[in-house]
Amino acid sequence: SHVFIALATLILGISVGLAALSEYGFLALLRETSTQLQRYSEWLLGKDLLERVIENPEVLTMVRRERAILFMDVRGFTAWSERCDPETVVQALNGYYQAAEPVVRRHDAIKLKFSADEILAVFADARQAAACALELRSCTREALAPWGLGAGIGVHSGPVVEGLLGSAGIKGYDVIGDTVNTAKRIEGAAGGGEVLVSQAMRAALDATSAFGGRRELVVKGKEAPLEVYPLL
Repeated sequence: SHVFIALATLILGISVGLAALSEYGFLALLRETSTQLQRYSEWLLGKDLLERVIENPEVLTMVRRERAILFMDVRGFTAWSERCDPETVVQALNGYYQAAEPVVRRHDAIKLKFSADEILAVFADARQAAACALELRSCTREALAPWGLGAGIGVHSGPVVEGLLGSAGIKGYDVIGDTVNTAKRIEGAAGGGEVLVSQAMRAALDATSAFGGRRELVVKGKEAPLEVYPLL
């Protein structure tokens, strides 16, 4: 009987130990999975937006809002990339993204999106967008200089519809509307190292902002020319 009790105690101890080890392993796996999901969610939504969504899921509902939209695009990127191997293109893009991201985060962008050599940033305030544009011009100039490239920036403000957009299986947080299209048209007219802003942006900025001379842009999809100004 003593031998039986001793063996039973030993087996019970081993079983408890294995159960504890299994539970510890499961918790470690759960933590690792949670960390990965958080990281992927931040990549898709952005850290700031993800925090807002956790606090209030209604943030993702499609709704009309006033926003400032910033586009930045590398000039001559397609022609340049055709002359380079893919590894060089990736190296240049990563340097460009790494220079831009902390600047956009620092100016409290609602949304940040990378698409090839194009960067989209959405702001709640025109002054944030303008300050970000000027800092982006400086930091990306340094990041792109080794490759002989430069980026143009366009900024416009106005109404958009923003929120979760897509099908039942695939959705993404995006901004839609003529304000977005107009910002893209303005960016397309900006030279390398230049920031162009719309008349709406100019009117929203304070007296401390400096502008170059007025220009008129004739762009596709617009009956009247767009009035833009270089932001100095």
